[in-house]
Amino acid sequence: MADLKTISGKALGRVCFGAMQFGKGSDADVSQSIFEKCVSLGINHFDTAWVYNEGQSETLLGRFARTIRDDVFIATKVGYTGGASPANLQKQFDASRQRLQLDQVDILYLHRFDPDFPLNETLNWFAKQKDQGAVRHIGVSNFAAWQIVHARAMLESIGASIDVAQPMYSLVKRQAEVEILPACHTFDISCFSYSPLGAGLLTGKYSGNGFASGRLSYDQRYARRYSLDQMHKTAQDLVELSASFGLATSVVAILWVLQSKFCPTPIVSARNIEQLDELLPSLDRTLSNEQLRLIEEISPRPAPATDRLEEQD
Repeated sequence: MADLKTISGKALGRVCFGAMQFGKGSDADVSQSIFEKCVSLGINHFDTAWVYNEGQSETLLGRFARTIRDDVFIATKVGYTGGASPANLQKQFDASRQRLQLDQVDILYLHRFDPDFPLNETLNWFAKQKDQGAVRHIGVSNFAAWQIVHARAMLESIGASIDVAQPMYSLVKRQAEVEILPACHTFDISCFSYSPLGAGLLTGKYSGNGFASGRLSYDQRYARRYSLDQMHKTAQDLVELSASFGLATSVVAILWVLQSKFCPTPIVSARNIEQLDELLPSLDRTLSNEQLRLIEEISPRPAPATDRLEEQD
């Protein structure tokens, strides 16, 4: 497994901070306050993407990190739009580095698998970026397990490697534990999982009959992603369990990811300091085995890859 550290040699913190809200949900001043508080708390890994907020996320993150560059670990992504051709990836990556004010990023992810372009050509481009020193680690996001393993083999054939994968994973989105997380574990690929709070569903703000303002209320893509009744039942049950634990619902959701079988690092986020403060107990708390057992009871496990339910542990 690749030794993921900052340029100065510091180990990465317990969680990664997702800067998707920088420049949209959080204005420049609030974003800077969030960034500075993260750093003071030991959160030194920041995740962004070329596509976030028309570049504002990268621009602000680059501005904030400029004076402490060697002590923070910065990941960005290319290829979510426009396909995975080297020409498109190069255009986006050049823009990303300009916004971030960086010659080199710590992780560069292919944001999603492109079925319409030869994967080997895409990966050759990634390997070239690493050889040229523009990228320290190569990552893939939103890949199925077979796509991760296929990409790994292709990169190894040219002397490179996939060091990181970034799947979706939470108490209401557990498909990654069937094959993606085991594949990463088997092949020594570090895993940083996004949406541990289910786009806000696992914060408790959507429970009950009240109206909550958030992505699930105004973004149809997210509303559809988390539309199943069972997801909302799990979220409501988690609110009640968390209260019995004496912890915020969001904290319990993050701790569950941290303590799940394959222990992926969750990518957390916040639109303001108050939201960040609510998450702070997840930096040093743990759930007991009994608490984990109770949580498992409210969240249906996905079927095994073979679909032979009788063989599920």
